[in-house]
Amino acid sequence: MNKKNIKKPEMSPALLESNKLFKEFNNIYHDAALKLGISNSSLDILYSICELGDGCLQRDISKSTFIPKQTIHSSIRSLEKLGYIYLSNGKGRNMHINLTDAGRDYIKETIYPIITLENEAISSLTEDERRQMLILQSKHITALREAFNKIKNHEEAK
Repeated sequence: MNKKNIKKPEMSPALLESNKLFKEFNNIYHDAALKLGISNSSLDILYSICELGDGCLQRDISKSTFIPKQTIHSSIRSLEKLGYIYLSNGKGRNMHINLTDAGRDYIKETIYPIITLENEAISSLTEDERRQMLILQSKHITALREAFNKIKNHEEAK
């Protein structure tokens, strides 16, 4: 097919609203990171340490956050320079991410309140609404992943 003849697909109202909500959701966390004076990825890393536990592995944070390994590596270096974390060797090439005393204090002052606010926000929904929201989000993510698996690699498309 001639690339000049490809017609721009219409963006349905539901797609536009879904994209807007996704971007607004991300912007809420971006604004929180700005207020804390850290990058989005640093916020995600510190949050993940709360979720996964002190001493968690760098690769587990990567899996948990869906952030590229290089970005995580750079943010970890920044958090090290701030004195919030230090790395220790694990088995093989695994690196454990450990909180310093300053890091534990920082998480208590910043991440704990975010988790509290998130819990308050999600509690504004009824139990049934929360369950429905999670079911529908999961269904949408699965459908989107399946659809995007149809995208050919750039080299294959040539």
